[in-house]
Amino acid sequence: MSRLRGLLFADPAIVLATIFFGTISLIVSFFDPTGATQIRVARRWARTLLGVSGVRVRVGGLDQLDLQASYVFISNHLSYMDTPVVLASIPVQFRFLAKRGLFQIPFLGQHLSRAGHIPVPREDPRASVKTMQLAAQAIQEKKISLLIFPEGGRSHDGVLRPFKEGGAYIAIRAGVPVVPLVIIGSREILPYGGGIPEAGQVTLRILKPIDTAQLTIKDRGAVTNRVRDLISGELEQANRTDIAVAG
Repeated sequence: MSRLRGLLFADPAIVLATIFFGTISLIVSFFDPTGATQIRVARRWARTLLGVSGVRVRVGGLDQLDLQASYVFISNHLSYMDTPVVLASIPVQFRFLAKRGLFQIPFLGQHLSRAGHIPVPREDPRASVKTMQLAAQAIQEKKISLLIFPEGGRSHDGVLRPFKEGGAYIAIRAGVPVVPLVIIGSREILPYGGGIPEAGQVTLRILKPIDTAQLTIKDRGAVTNRVRDLISGELEQANRTDIAVAG
């Protein structure tokens, strides 16, 4: 519940937008069991949230994607604004891995379940592996994409944390490409512990997809390290650019 209070309940405009689009999403879920319509509604919510917050998103690399294909998107995580930024900017059928506790929250949990998002039981390693297997199966059967923040939570200080291997595991098992995403500037919009987003610009860089078709589960560590190195390099370059501009 603290996750919701931190973002949704601090700004009245965000509260109203969330209630409005959340109600629509719940209603349409009874007519579209695939969850596709709910994701379109969620995309409208994300764009509305960014709009009322005065957040502009600059996107690079979208032309590298086949919007009809399935991917596992792996991104750094700086702010609660990261999910709306990605959701509003990449027009594919996303699903998310989310903490199981969110599925127990009234209304939100029902929305997540009916939209086809996947709960992660972090306290049970065996169950977590089963969840990753089910996620890979869902990608194959439903032709969807998955968004994962492999740091296991937001960075408190803006420093990139170690990556967990679940995203690479799922992509290899599903036989779909991994796409590294780099989010820059969202921490300045809504830092850790903040409640109201500030106006500003966020950059979303979509890096070249990494093919996993010829890989095995044993390669998941190498893929994870490669993705982290690519994201880290982009963040370091952006930081050097900011320092040069400030100087």
